[in-house]
Amino acid sequence: MKPRMMEIGSFLELDFINTGEYYDQKSDIARLNTGRAAIWHALRVLGGSTVWLPYYQCDTVREFLKSKNVSIKYYHIDCEFNPIDLTPAGDEAVLFVNYFGVMSHDRMRDLVKGYKKVIIDNSQAFFCAPVSGCMNVYSCRKFVGVPDGAYVIGKGAHSYVKDYEKGYSSDTALFLFQRIEYGCEGKAYVNRQSNERRIDTEDIKQMSELTHRILGATDYEKIERKRIENFNTIHSLIGSMNQIDAMKYYRQDCVPMVYPFVVENDGLLDKLQRHKHFQGHWWSYLLEEMKENDFEYWISRYVIPITIDQRYGNKEMNYIGEIICK
Repeated sequence: MKPRMMEIGSFLELDFINTGEYYDQKSDIARLNTGRAAIWHALRVLGGSTVWLPYYQCDTVREFLKSKNVSIKYYHIDCEFNPIDLTPAGDEAVLFVNYFGVMSHDRMRDLVKGYKKVIIDNSQAFFCAPVSGCMNVYSCRKFVGVPDGAYVIGKGAHSYVKDYEKGYSSDTALFLFQRIEYGCEGKAYVNRQSNERRIDTEDIKQMSELTHRILGATDYEKIERKRIENFNTIHSLIGSMNQIDAMKYYRQDCVPMVYPFVVENDGLLDKLQRHKHFQGHWWSYLLEEMKENDFEYWISRYVIPITIDQRYGNKEMNYIGEIICK
């Protein structure tokens, strides 16, 4: 094999200061392209062909698993996000979700007790420490400005990674630059949708070098601090109106993705969107699949995931709180 020739000269590229990834171990980790692919990889490492999924989850996960000929069984959750009718056989895996990132490490550790093959979907809880004995899945782009990216952490997670092609994300990453100059509407939104279409049609791949570089140059301390501050601020403003207990499993180690606000008001989301709070109900497809008295139907209809990420502070939280309180 000929040695790879060096590239010297020509134009300058973006220069990232490598401060290190949040999850930077060399083994028991897989760096992949998407959370749904990471879940399938976790199942592959566990050695299972059947997995139990909660009904309350993004449908892209089940569709990806079906494309890999995985047998899927489903379970319900109750109003405290505990599993109902979950009865896996010894060789069947179970997936648990850390909803909204408001469930502590202890909560997830207690939840998985008694199950043999467990995948914890921490896509909404990037900073939740891995639970020993489980496959822990993380989605990067829900917490960091990257075009894609996911981790699987657990015993033997690095297995099979060399079977996958290297991912490339720069061709559809333009929206990240446009978001800075144009905001999230218009051409930036159009190009983000192009990136989403790429992800939706892409098979499992190794993490792209662009995503890897950005993750290695991210201020994770700031992300943690700002999200916690914003979560606490918005809870102080609207928590008394919330029809779910967002603090039930919340502890000091939680760094939420959003603030889950539930109120039986079908017009509130439209009002927030008119005031340029760009969020939507999650997984509305469940309104067609669930019965009206199912918890999954109720929360899919009414939950509004309030934005609390590191771009914002007290000014924005008070703005959102004022709209809701009116």
